[in-house]
Amino acid sequence: MAKRPITFQNGKLKLNFAEQFFPARPTKLLRSTARGLVRDPLEVVRRLGVPAATNQQYVSWLKRQSMLRNANILADRYVGKGSMWQNPFARPRPRAASAKSSVWYTAYPISIITRDDESIVATLADDELWQTFQKIGITGLHTGPLKQAGGISGWKLTQSIDGHFDRISNRIDPIFGSEREFARISAAAARHHGIVVDDIIPGHTGKGADFRLAEMKYREYPGIYHMVEIAPEDVHLLPPVPPGRDAVNIDAATEKKLKQRGYIIGKLQRIIFYEPGVKETNWSATRAVKGVDGVVRRWVYLHYFKEGQPSINWLDPTFAGMRLVIGDAVHAIGDLGATGLRLDANGFLGIEASSDESPAWSEGHPLSEAANLMIAGTVRKLGGFTFQELNLSFDDIKAMTATGADLSYDFINRPAYHHALASGDTEFLRLTLRSALEFGIDPASLVHALQNHDDLTYELVHFWTVHKDDDYQFRGQTIKGLELRDIIRRELQETLTGPDAPYNLLFTTNGLACTTVSVIAATLGISDLTNLEANDVELIKKVHLLLAMFNALQPGVFALSGWDLVGSLPLSPDSVKNLIADGDTRWINRGAYDLMDRNPSGRRSKGGMPRPRELYGSLPQQLADRQSFVCRLQAILQLREACKLAAAHQIDIPDVPHKSLLVMVHKLPVDYQLTVLNFANETVAGTIRSEHLPPQATVTDMATDETIGSIDELHSFALELEPFQGVSLRVSATS
Repeated sequence: MAKRPITFQNGKLKLNFAEQFFPARPTKLLRSTARGLVRDPLEVVRRLGVPAATNQQYVSWLKRQSMLRNANILADRYVGKGSMWQNPFARPRPRAASAKSSVWYTAYPISIITRDDESIVATLADDELWQTFQKIGITGLHTGPLKQAGGISGWKLTQSIDGHFDRISNRIDPIFGSEREFARISAAAARHHGIVVDDIIPGHTGKGADFRLAEMKYREYPGIYHMVEIAPEDVHLLPPVPPGRDAVNIDAATEKKLKQRGYIIGKLQRIIFYEPGVKETNWSATRAVKGVDGVVRRWVYLHYFKEGQPSINWLDPTFAGMRLVIGDAVHAIGDLGATGLRLDANGFLGIEASSDESPAWSEGHPLSEAANLMIAGTVRKLGGFTFQELNLSFDDIKAMTATGADLSYDFINRPAYHHALASGDTEFLRLTLRSALEFGIDPASLVHALQNHDDLTYELVHFWTVHKDDDYQFRGQTIKGLELRDIIRRELQETLTGPDAPYNLLFTTNGLACTTVSVIAATLGISDLTNLEANDVELIKKVHLLLAMFNALQPGVFALSGWDLVGSLPLSPDSVKNLIADGDTRWINRGAYDLMDRNPSGRRSKGGMPRPRELYGSLPQQLADRQSFVCRLQAILQLREACKLAAAHQIDIPDVPHKSLLVMVHKLPVDYQLTVLNFANETVAGTIRSEHLPPQATVTDMATDETIGSIDELHSFALELEPFQGVSLRVSATS
């Protein structure tokens, strides 16, 4: 059945009345409403009653939508089953995870263009798409957020406020498709030797049924969240909630007063999405809500992210939050057929009050490690794996991967390789690569990615938190971590934004809204993307392939997006002005795309996103051209597979004869593989040296099988690279 398109109006999802209801309703009236037979919204209230705690029918309806209730039902299916004891689960198994699939396409459902009569989920299940992926060398699909998100207000759904990362249900959102169609994705992947990676969000939910029941103080539901009931005599401390809103952010002064009175733990280590007058603290106060016991209350609740994303409490005596999240994971693996799960925002699961006036302990907390072990261990018990999108210090990433997720997103090197491109100097990239090895972070445990749905983050948490006062050698000087961070951030901003690159926008204080193509264009000094010449496109393509080589030609998982595959430019701010009105500029890098030419004339996705200009074209178009981005990417992935590089061991990041060069040395079962990249727009020649290279061994270009030299007694050989050229070399004692 065709799905109605989502449209945006004044920055909000515009749905007809029938679409504002869940597909399953507690009464015949609501089932009729879902079919569009009830025209007057007030009829729902007249016949079903007010949406309040005093209306048992409303409370029962909320319970049926509850993720916690569904988790309890799901758990019954696994009680006493021997299948729960057949898989190792205590320790992460990164190489076992990447062995299932080491090249992923990362989807973003809202941006996918489909046939007019086809859902987004059905599009991802298309056999021809999977055949094409298999031909290119892509074996994994990370679906991105597909579950119902947003909130519930009365009897109605409210729209997502964070791109469907404010989950309120285990169900696939009907605007994307159905669970039956999702099962077809898993089946199609299996037919083409691939896997599906789904999402869970262990740090927060949206304001769905679970939160509304918590506000009503229904049974254990308040235990899901970090929410505190404010005594009547202290309610005057809370700010009034503006008309039309259900909560309001409290300011720093109120935060301090509530801490002093023993309600909350106060200030946290950082305020994500900080914006004056909008989010000045991590705490918001609800409106007055009558509970199921008849008592009217106001609550203060924690949200690391936006106001509509209440944080989950992982250490409450009810363990309600833990049960909710584990149930979501079990559903994804056991019911939907996913093989892996991404853990979003999983580094913020433990908070603890400080003993003085310093901020509360909210990052790198042992409870986060314990909670991640519970989630990842459960998934491993079910035969799956997890990966985490964790932007913390290297210490915290190492600690969280010791017992938690099997794989971790490579926030260690992502801003560093962009800086290497922007500056033509790989010194900072070499520093981060070496630091990861020193901290014991195996590159094979990382997901090395090009663009994803988020901003290009350069927060560099490692260098401004616990390591801000550490000494680092950089550009011939000894500088502190915080100073190093400031240099890198400033240089990225100066090169990638501003009058010379107006198409890239700042996102809060910690990143850039851009596509991979627009990052490259900025580094090449292209200020106008509307008049690109053919030679400009070819040079952008060459640099794009260089960045792909950095990520693909090292151990671990390589991930790329639809925006990378088609060469997407950013959207103009005017085309999404309603969506970015609140400062969330990331919408410019989420333009619509059509991988398979399913709707060539389509200018918008079903998610309402406009389609920007694409430099490379669809996958079928590119596969017909041997010089296309995708065909040349295919050759890189064939090299990666030929030497089983995903499972190799990175053993050296040697010094280089020219600042624009990067060399990564990897140990294969018998030979060595070297990834050598030139990040400069000039030809560079020099001597490559590593103590690990055996003298008299032969050096072969893996792409051409051409012998280019041998290793001398100084463990070195000569090499020349063209501008933005990368090579994969095999070093073998038996050529």
